[in-house]
Amino acid sequence: MKFDELDLSYDVLDALDAMNFDECTPIQEQAIPVALRGRDLIAVAQTGTGKTAAFLLPVIDQLGMREPSDSVKCVVMTPTRELALQIDRQLEGFSYFLPISSTAVYGGTDGAGYAQQQRALKMGAEVIIATPGRLLDLLQRGALEIHDPATVVVDEFDKTLDLGFADEMRRLMRRIGRPGSLVLTSATPMGHAELPQWAQRPGCQTLDYSAPAEKSGHLDRVEVESPVRDKAETLADLLCALSDAGQRRTIVFVNHRESAERLHELLRRDGIESALYHGGLQQTDREAAVARLRGGSVPVLVATDLAARGLDIEGGIDAVVHYHMPPTADDWTHRNGRTARNGADGTVYVITAEGENIPDYVVTDRRWQPAPRDGRGIQAPMATLHINAGRKEKISKGDAVGYITAHTDLNGSDIGLITVNDHSTLIAVARQAADTVIAACSPHKLKGKRVRITLL
Repeated sequence: MKFDELDLSYDVLDALDAMNFDECTPIQEQAIPVALRGRDLIAVAQTGTGKTAAFLLPVIDQLGMREPSDSVKCVVMTPTRELALQIDRQLEGFSYFLPISSTAVYGGTDGAGYAQQQRALKMGAEVIIATPGRLLDLLQRGALEIHDPATVVVDEFDKTLDLGFADEMRRLMRRIGRPGSLVLTSATPMGHAELPQWAQRPGCQTLDYSAPAEKSGHLDRVEVESPVRDKAETLADLLCALSDAGQRRTIVFVNHRESAERLHELLRRDGIESALYHGGLQQTDREAAVARLRGGSVPVLVATDLAARGLDIEGGIDAVVHYHMPPTADDWTHRNGRTARNGADGTVYVITAEGENIPDYVVTDRRWQPAPRDGRGIQAPMATLHINAGRKEKISKGDAVGYITAHTDLNGSDIGLITVNDHSTLIAVARQAADTVIAACSPHKLKGKRVRITLL
């Protein structure tokens, strides 16, 4: 089914068209009409099936039919700040032609970040996207008021409970009152009896697409044996072999932040470019790491399980590498879910060492041994430029393109992925052109503002 066959407003359809969204996924086809009628809904589907659009589009459509307001009409709760930011960016795109205000609030920020979130809330927002702990804190401090919103969405509901937010969710729902409609999304099915009391609503409709969809790509699971306990050299051989085979994006999963830091440094010494992603990094650093992977500036992301949920890379992930064994069966599932998405094929590699305990849920299809890399490294074809101004400074992707093309010989087709964050803009350009672009653009202002452009 195409989106224009659904009962969505022209403004929403125009935004979808501008983003090149045409065909609904199965969960979107079934969930959007239910949500448009204001019905309670539990949507169960694997990662990468479009659950976010399934709940955001009806919210945007309904808000677009009302007069703009500063009062909160919709609350979207999600277990991690990465998901909160990702949902906020998608909402911004889907509501491009409508005057809908939103803000994302989440923990793990410093004092300046917290103050910035409070300032955004004082300006008013119709949609609040939040992690449960931060949302409860803001309500308790009186920094935010929410009363009987039209819609409450709990995204990744199963993970929200797994991470210990059950008590916060109970207190939150008691504080904000009874929503007009409640939407829960999950990657794994949950029986009605497993739901907390606040989520048990008569007449709630469940849509279960948790079984692999027909369009799912083929997932090849490969065991790679390391001859020694330290797997770093085997990983380097594997990554070079993947690069030789044309695989452009790989996520390497480890179990600890310290391991991620160590492995990232070892790969750097071996001449293999990588980016780092874990919970100990600042949010801006994690956003930059994802932008570099998406834009082709690094071929490898070294990450903890923070990246196993909610991280959706345009163009897909070619391979997932389990450097450490996943601690649980769910971690195995969600790590693997980063590849073979939306009909594309993908490969999972499990690096094992002699005597290592391999859990029963870690199942591979075959064994393979990459050839030694003989000292070779990997350099990506693109480089990412950083401009210290973004969305809050009224900078758009078009502004970034115009800034570069006005002062260099590059045209729009020479510029790759552009990511506009709150206070920064990241631009992918051909590696050989990066220094030239910096030198040519640095003396000039962007939209009348003095900015700093650097290589990330």
